Amino acid sequence: MASDGEVKDIHRPDSTKTLLKNEALYEYILNMVVYPREHECLRELRLLTEKHAEGFMSSPPDEAQLLSMLLKLTGARNTIEVGVFTGCSVLATALAIPDDGKVVAIDVSREYFDIGLPVIQKAGVAHKVDFREGPAQPILNDMLADEGREGKYDFAFVDADKENYGNYHEQLLRLVRVGGVLAYDNTLWGGTVAMPDDTPITDDDREIRDVIREFNAKIAADQRVEVVQIPIADGITLCRRIV
Repeated sequence: MASDGEVKDIHRPDSTKTLLKNEALYEYILNMVVYPREHECLRELRLLTEKHAEGFMSSPPDEAQLLSMLLKLTGARNTIEVGVFTGCSVLATALAIPDDGKVVAIDVSREYFDIGLPVIQKAGVAHKVDFREGPAQPILNDMLADEGREGKYDFAFVDADKENYGNYHEQLLRLVRVGGVLAYDNTLWGGTVAMPDDTPITDDDREIRDVIREFNAKIAADQRVEVVQIPIADGITLCRRIV
């Protein structure tokens, strides 16, 4: 809640997408280890996205750096991304996976993706991106049924409609191989998941907070995965499929 009593959205253009309460510390991290190693095309797309009215929806650069390292550590080659926006995390993924790797990038609209596509092409990794337009659940079902892709993917990243996270989880658990990783964004929702129920937040934030709480409880009880929740950016939940 703002100092003047106004209840503001948790995520908005004038707020930094980090759970760190010390802005100086966050800037230190960015300036020390993130920006100096940021690929020039990632920087270009980040700055381009920041100019967009809804640029705050994008994955922040420290998160992109984490995902890039995870992809390299796990040797990921074939990946899935649900929720694309302008493609910042898609570009980070395409830069991290081998030249013959592929990221299936799914979004309900390619309008925002087309903003970032020229930068992805400039980076020389457009051939690794298989963009698919439409609702994610039918597309994922098609991948399972029509393409026989069950257990063929190494990594999945989800940053889309929160109310369907649980549904995506069931589909992606079949698509990602045993030992593969599923990553879910925004699973701490600005810290609201730990706030008292009577905390003054917007109705939209309250609705998403409740959905995220339910999803977190589902993942915490899921014996098919090993799970860790990381307080970077807006909270990332990592699941390693073990069954």
